[in-house]
This record gives sequence, structure tokens and C-alpha cells, in this order.
Amino acid sequence: MAVDADVARELKRQVAADLYEQGAAAVDEATRRQRGRALIADAVARWSDAYAVAHGVSPTREQDRELADTVYDLLFRAGRLQPYLDDPEIENILVNGCDDVWVSRAHQPLRQVPPVADSDEELVELLQDLARRHGGGERSLSTSSPTLALRLEGGMRLQALTGVTPRPYVAIRRHRVAKATLGDLVAMGSVDSTLAAFLASAIRARKNVMITGTQGVGKTSLLRAMAAEIPPEERIGTLETEFELWLHELGQLRQVVPMEAREGNGERVDGRAAGELTIGELIPAALRMTLSRIIVGEVRSAEVVPMLRVMTNGEGGSMCTLHARTPHMVVDRIAELCLEYGSQMTDALAYRLTANALDFIVHVTMIDETPVGGRRHRFVSHVLEVAGLGESGRPALNTVFGPAPDGSEPRAVPQTPPACLDDLRRAGFDAALLGNPYGTWGAPLHLRVHGGAPGGPAGGVPVPRGVPGAVPVRRQGGSSR
Repeated sequence: MAVDADVARELKRQVAADLYEQGAAAVDEATRRQRGRALIADAVARWSDAYAVAHGVSPTREQDRELADTVYDLLFRAGRLQPYLDDPEIENILVNGCDDVWVSRAHQPLRQVPPVADSDEELVELLQDLARRHGGGERSLSTSSPTLALRLEGGMRLQALTGVTPRPYVAIRRHRVAKATLGDLVAMGSVDSTLAAFLASAIRARKNVMITGTQGVGKTSLLRAMAAEIPPEERIGTLETEFELWLHELGQLRQVVPMEAREGNGERVDGRAAGELTIGELIPAALRMTLSRIIVGEVRSAEVVPMLRVMTNGEGGSMCTLHARTPHMVVDRIAELCLEYGSQMTDALAYRLTANALDFIVHVTMIDETPVGGRRHRFVSHVLEVAGLGESGRPALNTVFGPAPDGSEPRAVPQTPPACLDDLRRAGFDAALLGNPYGTWGAPLHLRVHGGAPGGPAGGVPVPRGVPGAVPVRRQGGSSR
């Protein structure tokens, strides 16, 4: 028989009350969970005996174990969401009310799965439990605080809304590449060895880098991989809304000062939530921690201004990510966020800050062919050098890497050497690598539908690769592409 959700919830409440009476709140989490396991076993045994008396048949050991696991998940983990969190192939969990739940797995489209709660009220209760157990300060979900953002076990990120939506809505995203190097990204097809060497030398040469792209394309994974190129003895700081980089736990860097923003407690004082501490407000404190570099997990708002100032005034080598649909939208996106900083900010000042602060913009792209039976391809498509202010007063951008001009390769290949090439050579980069117009990709990206890369020649009819009539593009020297 399936686990009775009402029984599991009642046993969870009983065990929670027993833990409270035993003063478990005052002990560490590992001890509390150990005590909880024992109390759950006792509670399930009592329920099983009562069930046998009432129905004349005893539940099996497997049924008792499933009930105990369900109660444990409700009390200490994510309840009926937990099986999806435990599945390493699941990338996204989308909840549009308790009974409208969707998941996407790697290289598979969204599909609907069973409900994660019997009512929206139960779903909100689960989210409130998760907020109370969150280790990053005061976080809650209520009518006075209708949004919730937190990290879950394993580094997954949860965003929830209620009160401002007809039903509670939840989005959970997993970073499937938890610990990666640039070499790993080469093996995955996100960058080739030429671009990996270029990015590694940019980090060693202390260039300031902004990684851009849309949601879910792999910006954080690339940032984590590039951070692995920082000399291990350097002291760096990370600033995040919720910890996702985990550079302080991966062991590649010996001195990391991790900082996490704090949400307010729902009360508002002078127009803002009491107790709130933003990334922008953490930056001044970070600067007093004797850090050689600062890494911001994601720039979302006015904190872009202090971040750009850090890049301008510091030793160099800082990094951040930013949401942008195309690489050539990034400059205007930065200006938009700068204007949120205050009335003293102007477009011209935002452009000057950008030109002075950034050395490179690295754009990550995803081509999703799961609707036509293919895969999701995530890769770096552009590396733009910020080459000071242009004649128009906007930052001048130099395309160092981009899609092949003939449309044969959407991934980044060498185009124009950067103005700072000598700096990269001093950091160990072999400039001869930029001489191959197709980089060091072993083969073109295998796409089911191929009609030219972004920025490539227009007007072509999409031709599936590998079908009769498709003409292979050839590399210089005659090798087939």
C-alpha cells in the first residue's frame, strides 16, 4: 500500500512535539536528526501496532520503512519534493500549485509528475518548514513576506511565491556540474582547448570578467571552473544571494571568505525590510577583508555599481555573472542596472564605469533541441574584449571569439586578437592558438537543425546535419568539418 499522507503528517507533528520537549532545538543538527530517527521509529512502530489491531493485518517491514522515510523527509528534508531533489538527472522542478508539478531532466523536455502535497496549504507549510531550517538568516513565506529564496541541501536553489499569485508557485534549479574545471568543460563540449587556455590565462593575468547569458545556460558552472584557475594561495571573497558557487567548500582555494545576503524579517522600516542585508551592502565590508579578488555570483540590481567600482579600483581578476539574452545587449543591461543606483547615475557614467572596469564579457548560449528529439547544448558562443570608450561614448567591444562567420560552428572560435594579448602571453597563453579560425574543436557541433550560427550568414535554409544532400564544411588544410 502507498504511504498515507495524512498519517505521515500526523506522525511528523508528534515527533516534532517530542523533539521540542526534549530540547532538541538546542543541539546541533546532526544530533537532532539522530534523535529524530529514533523517535520516528518508535512512532511508526506504535502506529503499525494500532493498524494491525484495527485491520487484522500488520503492515510489512517495507511499508513501515517507507512511512518512516516519508516522516523523516517531512521533518528534516523537503517532504514529497525530496525524491525529485535526490534524482541527479533532474535539472528543474516547477510547481504551479500542489497538484501541477513538472520536472525536466538532462536532455529531456518538461514532463508532469504526481502532486507534491494534498493541498496548497500543505505545500505552503512545507515551504515554511524549509525556510525555518534554512541556515542563512531570517527567511519566511507569509502574506507579509510573499517571496522566498533559499538554498536546499546539495546546493539547489528554490524560489517561491504565494499571496501575490493565485496559488503557491515554486521553481527549484539544480547545478548539475557541482565541481568542474575548464578541462571538464572541454570534455563536455562547452569550450574547446583553445578557449579554455585563453580563459585560464585571463584569470592568471588578473583580467576582470563578466559572464553573461540567460537562465540555466551554465553561467555559474563556467564561473566556478574559471575560479579554479585562481592561484590557490590567494585570498578571495564570494558574495551571493544564496550560496551556489561553494568555492569555500570545494577545496581548490585555501582562503575563501563566503558572504551570503540576508533577507528581511517582513517588517518594513523606512521603506525596506528590517534586517535585510544586500550584496551591494556587503561589498564595502568585503573590501576590508584584505581580499585579492571579489566574485559576485549574480549581479541583479544596483549592486552592479559597487561591483564595477571594485573592478576599477582593485587589483583586477574579479568576476561576476549577469543575465542577458545576447552578448551585445550586455552594455545596455549594465546601464539599466546602474540607473537603479540613484538619481546621480546617468547613461554616460554607466558606460564609463563599464569601460573602465571590465576587460572581457564571456557569453554562454544554449541551443535546446529536446523538442525535436535532440539534446540541450550549452557552450560559450562569444568572448568580447571591452576596449575602452568608443567614439559614441559607449564601451567599444572587440570580438575575440565568436561563432564561425560562415555559420558552420555556433560555438566560440578565434576571430580577433585582443589588445591585451601581451598580458595573456605573460600569463602563459600561446598566441599561436588564435591562428586557427575553427579553434580546436574536433568536429562541428552536432545539431539536428542547422541553419547558421547567430551572427552568421542570413537567408540559408535550415539543413539537418548528416542527411543526404548536406554539404560538409571543410577546415583549412582540407580536413572535413
